Amino acid sequence: MSTAKSKLSSHPGGPENPYDLHTIADAFDKLQTWIAQYGDVISIPPLKRKDPCFFINNADMLKHILVSNHKNYVKGAAFDRVKLLLGNGIIVSDGTFWRKQRRMIQPAFGKEVIAEIFQNMKGCNFAILDDWQKRAAEDGTINITDLTNELALEIILRAIFSIDFDEITRGDDGNPFSILTDNSTRDLQLAVKFRELKQLLQKFIDKRRQATDRPNDFLTAFIEARDKDSGEAMTDKELLDELVTLIVAGSETSAATMNWVWYLLSQHPEVEAKVHAEIDAASFDDAPDFMQCIELSYLKQVIEEALRLYPPVWLYSRKAIDDDTVGSFEIPAGTDIFISPYFLHRNKDYWDDADAFNPERFSDENIKKRHKFAFIPFSAGPRRCIGDFFGTVEAQIHFAILARHFKLRLQNTEALELEPEVNLRTKNPFIMKIERR
Repeated sequence: MSTAKSKLSSHPGGPENPYDLHTIADAFDKLQTWIAQYGDVISIPPLKRKDPCFFINNADMLKHILVSNHKNYVKGAAFDRVKLLLGNGIIVSDGTFWRKQRRMIQPAFGKEVIAEIFQNMKGCNFAILDDWQKRAAEDGTINITDLTNELALEIILRAIFSIDFDEITRGDDGNPFSILTDNSTRDLQLAVKFRELKQLLQKFIDKRRQATDRPNDFLTAFIEARDKDSGEAMTDKELLDELVTLIVAGSETSAATMNWVWYLLSQHPEVEAKVHAEIDAASFDDAPDFMQCIELSYLKQVIEEALRLYPPVWLYSRKAIDDDTVGSFEIPAGTDIFISPYFLHRNKDYWDDADAFNPERFSDENIKKRHKFAFIPFSAGPRRCIGDFFGTVEAQIHFAILARHFKLRLQNTEALELEPEVNLRTKNPFIMKIERR
């Protein structure tokens, strides 16, 4: 494994024409070109924004921004679109308020709580197993992109509402939150529609607050959380923003990961065979228990390698509060810093044969050799995604149950094309033929 090379100078290069980076396909294409032309640190003159902009693709510098001097950086311009949809949840909030919310929510994502939610994860996947048994007998196919979207949404909703899930989704129009899976566009129109669902969320918040016997799920954990300094609970507004954040972010990132893993397994039969061998060798019948699931180490490596190649969040930003020095560069207060896990994860300074799918990169031995901040699918430091363990377990149980019985074979004939919007998606869904193993 190669180490990072010194490519930095006191005057970063960059394009002459002004441009404002956003989570859109045009920005993705431009960054790909600029990285090849200017290297790992790029100065991009702003177009409509007022402040200077740097794109940074160097692991040492990102360690400084995300960890060593993280207090000097707040969420930046790339979160504007996200805030329209999510409100002021922990993904977009900052400062004292963010720290308070993070402390209150953190216990809900501990192993003990997730171990209980794990049973719902299994149930959702057993329902898919039954369906696939029938489809396989009919030589059927499945839109795995749609299926993983629907599965991840159901899992996070059940994790939040548990016993109230059926009441929420049994109306004439089905699951009201399916607006997230029916349309991949993340714009103002969707934000308006989703805000209307907050009335429904409020109904079940009120119901849960009044209950004397509360189930052990995310909603109960959030309602019962207290600020360690003031002893106060979340307000309804704070609770609603955190629930919306959890529903959207908790479903979309997991769905994308499972979708990519199925695709990659279909393209790499030697890796698929190793996954099958590990699952077959495990001492469980239809599904592992919680500890058996998280001990499927090679499957976890496959998931991590999928996250390296196709991180769900491909671009995000920070804004400097005060002047700073990063590497050999002076960063003026107000500077927008853009970070791309996608391009960092394919940086040849940190990854040999960077575009190849190779789960062995995530063996214990190889992890020790790698720069710690060359792999940041969940960000890093205090702002690291709170649900990373939840998402990994969700993917592990999905493949432990379904890959035990089936192989999926890609039916698409068109070339793979990315859709790099707020989340990194495929432009065309993956259509898979279901084969019994």
